[in-house]
Amino acid sequence: MVLILLIVALAVLRGFEVWRFADMSWWVVIGLMAFAFIWFEYIEKIFGLDKKKEHKLDEQRRNERIKKTFDKRR
Repeated sequence: MVLILLIVALAVLRGFEVWRFADMSWWVVIGLMAFAFIWFEYIEKIFGLDKKKEHKLDEQRRNERIKKTFDKRR
């Protein structure tokens, strides 16, 4: 998410030609976009980072269900 925010910020600063960003090449922004695409489409899946997030959410939901079930019985 930080990478996406960085890309948006750089694109806006470059687009409005703010300070030193006016001299920055558009290729920097395009390169970051390409890196973000490769990261989210391939690298995350290779290392299982996308599944790890889902497993954490499932575990949290399961623990909440268990807690609610046992709290109702008391």
